[in-house]
Amino acid sequence: MKTYDWIVVGAGITGAAIAYELAKKGCKVLLLEQNATPDNATRYSYGGLAFWSGTTPLTRQLCDEGRARHRILSQELDADTELRELDLLLTISADADPEAVAASYTRFAIPPKLLSIKEACELEPLLNQEAIAGALTVKHGHIHPEKTTQAYIDAFVRAGGEMEITQVLQILQKAVKTTKEIYYGANTVVCAGGLSRQLLKSSGISIKLYFTHAEMIETPPVDVQLRTLVMPANLKRFQLEAESTKNDQLWEQPGLELVPPIIDTGAVQFRDGSFRFGQVSRAKSDPHANVNSEQSEAALRASIRKSFHKLGNLPGTWHHCLVSFSNDALPLIGLIPREGVHVFSGFSNPLVFVPPLAQRFANWVFGMEDEIITKLSPVRFENFSERL
Repeated sequence: MKTYDWIVVGAGITGAAIAYELAKKGCKVLLLEQNATPDNATRYSYGGLAFWSGTTPLTRQLCDEGRARHRILSQELDADTELRELDLLLTISADADPEAVAASYTRFAIPPKLLSIKEACELEPLLNQEAIAGALTVKHGHIHPEKTTQAYIDAFVRAGGEMEITQVLQILQKAVKTTKEIYYGANTVVCAGGLSRQLLKSSGISIKLYFTHAEMIETPPVDVQLRTLVMPANLKRFQLEAESTKNDQLWEQPGLELVPPIIDTGAVQFRDGSFRFGQVSRAKSDPHANVNSEQSEAALRASIRKSFHKLGNLPGTWHHCLVSFSNDALPLIGLIPREGVHVFSGFSNPLVFVPPLAQRFANWVFGMEDEIITKLSPVRFENFSERL
């Protein structure tokens, strides 16, 4: 019977990074992913790296570590992550007070600079000046999220790791049951993003981890050029997350829409000329809930047309994924109440935090004390429990 030191569930950026860091330390690692073609939150990400956005000593340290890690990843993984620096524009809606919005950003490590309508449109000519009262700007990192994740996976395999495409059904004692077979391992780490809560629940484990249904539009390469990465200064997604987690018991009831859906209109263009526009976020208690793609796309395109010149009618495809989060904006990392079972999920700022935290996690499981990993432990939530 083949056994592993570690079984990693999920091959988005979280699972790929963890698997690589463990294999690099000489562990015998199996990486499990249900989709041969990626269909997760990493796949549909903007690719942004908000190194400037730390608001506490912990998050500022992780932002600094993330910046340092990303600077060497292409060389270490022997693949181009397409790391670059962009001007981020945080648009301020026409009915908002620019000074008040700017004041709300003073807590960040690098507070963005306030721009007038004229200055914002000079920086990004595709903006509709009638839709904004101004904007904030700051330098923002950017990578290609799929290429970075694949680079991690390729380096993991070169280090001796194994990967299987199969759906995980249940986390067992020192084993993982899939649609193919049961795989045995001394340790398991769940990196399944928005599916982590349901997967752990099916294994008898209750955890304060949540998810939104996120929807976006992706275009093929086009001739129109966006100079910046654009997002709204007032991200409604964070408000939706806070409101939806006030009553954890509601997440146990199937079919509920916990709060009304929101739209955060933003856009990024990748090096190949393709766009990603987003995003609609929905807090539904069922990870497999149906979403009306036609209505969602129509609403999102209407919002894009309002915010940008020339972009709302670009040819593109609507996509949907799950995005995981916790109720305190920090990830859940560490042991859960079952021998050898860990979680590494719930990231609100994943592309910045994952590389340094994956490295810290691997050092921690090899006995190195780590105050940050301890602070991010799932046991920080009182009602974290196992139902046996």
